Amino acid sequence: MLRQRERQQSGEFFQQLGKLAIAGGGAFWLANVAISLTPIAAEYRAALSIAYLPMLLEALLGGLMIGFCVSYCLLRFFDALPTPNPILKSVIVSFIALLGVTLLIEAPAKFLAPTGAALRLFLIGTLFNVLRILALGVAIGYLAKEIHDE
Repeated sequence: MLRQRERQQSGEFFQQLGKLAIAGGGAFWLANVAISLTPIAAEYRAALSIAYLPMLLEALLGGLMIGFCVSYCLLRFFDALPTPNPILKSVIVSFIALLGVTLLIEAPAKFLAPTGAALRLFLIGTLFNVLRILALGVAIGYLAKEIHDE
């Protein structure tokens, strides 16, 4: 059984994890909304037959999941990351997540789909993910910096 101090630290960890994940997911979603208003995003959605409102909900859920993973790794391995700046640490972890999302989700979805413009759609989707995940990483890092400075 955990001692009182360990329970407090564990509770504090999960409280920070929740705050960071929500901030990152919110930044991801806001970046997605901004991107979705562009003509190239409309063309991308049309080419892949993506409905707008379900896409917004999926972006929120996906952002929260990625935000949770990035936040957990950032908090768990904070001292092991090579830079003293929490924002840069978060961006590094976020780009590792970007590699995972690109290799495990984006590439198979685009190159196995029966479209003639698979490479173009892959590049557009990857660019969208870079922007969204960068926003997520900066938001998490900024909040982590405030938490770390306390």
